Amino acid sequence: MEQIKYVTPQEAVMCVKSGDGVYFQGSTSVPEVLQQALAERGPQLRNVKVYSAFCIPRGEAPFCKEEYKDSFIVRSLFLCADQREWVAKGYGSMIPAFLGEIPFLFRSGQLPVNVAFINCSLPDEEGYCSYGISADLAVSAVESAQYVVAQINKSMPYLYGGARIHISKIDAAVECDIPPVALEFGEPTPTETAIGNFIANEIPDGATLQIGVGGIPNAVLNAIKHHKHLGLHTEAMTDGVVRLMEEGVIDNSQKKFKPGVSVGSLALGSKRMYEFLHYNKDVEFHDVALTNDPQIIRQNPKVMAINSALEIDLTGQICADSIGEKIFSSVGGQHDFMYGGALSEGGKTFIALPAATNKGKSKIVPTLTPGAGVVTTRFQAQYIATEYGIAYLRNKDLAERAKALIAIAAPEHREALEKAAFERFGYSFKRLF
Repeated sequence: MEQIKYVTPQEAVMCVKSGDGVYFQGSTSVPEVLQQALAERGPQLRNVKVYSAFCIPRGEAPFCKEEYKDSFIVRSLFLCADQREWVAKGYGSMIPAFLGEIPFLFRSGQLPVNVAFINCSLPDEEGYCSYGISADLAVSAVESAQYVVAQINKSMPYLYGGARIHISKIDAAVECDIPPVALEFGEPTPTETAIGNFIANEIPDGATLQIGVGGIPNAVLNAIKHHKHLGLHTEAMTDGVVRLMEEGVIDNSQKKFKPGVSVGSLALGSKRMYEFLHYNKDVEFHDVALTNDPQIIRQNPKVMAINSALEIDLTGQICADSIGEKIFSSVGGQHDFMYGGALSEGGKTFIALPAATNKGKSKIVPTLTPGAGVVTTRFQAQYIATEYGIAYLRNKDLAERAKALIAIAAPEHREALEKAAFERFGYSFKRLF
């Protein structure tokens, strides 16, 4: 087998020139050694465009420093904590795009990638390295890049599917042994458990799950542990779905697209989960252009797409990417799965959120906060779940939607919401009582 020629991190990043576009792999497998080495070259570089999405490293991105503000231009594709304050200060920005369409932007050259930095597994016997727990945008970025630089990481899990690269395609490699960032999610709160139970009651046996990350998704997964013959076609995998795979609840027996196999694009969770995924042929990771394609998603039966929001207005407009004018994240795959799930035979789409913030402010509001972005339009909203129940919005007019949403708002906010709804919708709202 062809041998990998290793270089130092400092040598590996010398390929980057001023004005280049560079991509860093995301999820919990950010190539941090290479990030740091490139940041140290900051004084030698100008206007290097940095593309990344959903990055969860061990700290802030090393190129997000004021002395590097002219060296690196952050163009986030899904903002996370490592770059959030940098963007909030105006030094970087976010490119609005559905996650499933970003591979096209790379491949078409609309977002030019000169250098792709990735964090790979050791090669298999045929010389292929896996992209590990972050296939998502890495596949298309590598295909589009002129130069590919890899951390060959002894601690990166090897996953099957379409996210692999032969060592002959790697232009420079750095050897390391750095475990992916491990995330532990605590037990769901009573509020999250209540929301999870409401959603679980809507999920039939034989459904195909797409589910996000955090307390509410974990609560849903806890509540469906007695379901049968579930499938998994998702963007992100977490410990909760691994438990259901181990227990046979998720067996993928009724899926139409890749039956018998759990399909995902990225993973974030515990060390135990990463060990479960390593060389596991029951799981495949693929390019997000495939996992998030609504026309592929719809092929599976009874798709249950479960996503979250920051706030929702009385007409069903859903904000999930910003707090007012401050960008918090991005659309991610929410639209892709809300659309694909709606097209699936027997499919349902859910937006789950607590009725109020930790400070007691209602998350169901008369109108979205000024500056807030609409991630899912009112034309797509179906089921909205809080700890007070589920509102079904599809087929309802604006006044009927307002009444349904007020019924699942925090009780202390319902009177004010009713007043706002009457002022906005007039007699069409009043006659519902």
